[in-house]
Amino acid sequence: MVPDVRMIQLLMELRRGGISDSEVLSAIETTPREAFVPEVFRDRAFDNVSLPIEEGQSISQPFLIAFMIQALELKPGLRVLEVGTGSGYPAAILSKLSKRVYTIERLEALARRAQERLRKLLLFNVDYRIGDGTRGWPGQAPFDRIIVWGAVPQAPPADLLAQLHVKGQMIIPVDRSGHGQVLVRTRRSAQGFQSTDLLPVKFVPMLEGVAKRDGAPG
Repeated sequence: MVPDVRMIQLLMELRRGGISDSEVLSAIETTPREAFVPEVFRDRAFDNVSLPIEEGQSISQPFLIAFMIQALELKPGLRVLEVGTGSGYPAAILSKLSKRVYTIERLEALARRAQERLRKLLLFNVDYRIGDGTRGWPGQAPFDRIIVWGAVPQAPPADLLAQLHVKGQMIIPVDRSGHGQVLVRTRRSAQGFQSTDLLPVKFVPMLEGVAKRDGAPG
């Protein structure tokens, strides 16, 4: 199969931006982003931009997704918690780089569509939950890695930190209130937690609760 020239151009752009992990790049190359966006935007699926999806949400730009996943430092055999399933595109990439992905989404319609998309791609090592992402998934904890696609105020939620395995790490956008948002890596050791700022970002806030079918908070 001849590689799509648009995908080659996207991968080159990601490399120029500092994405050097060959496994991450390979997972992106073999995951059809066009399958995760509405048909009207599929001609832009290879552009390095965020795009609208269903339920008034969006799919992040490929560089940011690649940067965050690369920052997780994934290895075979790890269990990953994803907060914010969205379109399912990041979960598809994560599923190719880890043993199992546990993904939480507060919007049921989004979660159902994402599950259907991943099944069509024969990606079966993903577990789905409709719930409050700020509370994590206690029944499956601890996790080796946690990745969050919504900004939290001031610091990572205590419930998520508690579900991080010793020697594990989390990537999460944090809103510093007046100083903008920053992507933060938090590592857990036997002595506690250590956080490092990685990159200025701009994400929608991570909301508590589960959305009702009409979109109102649950």
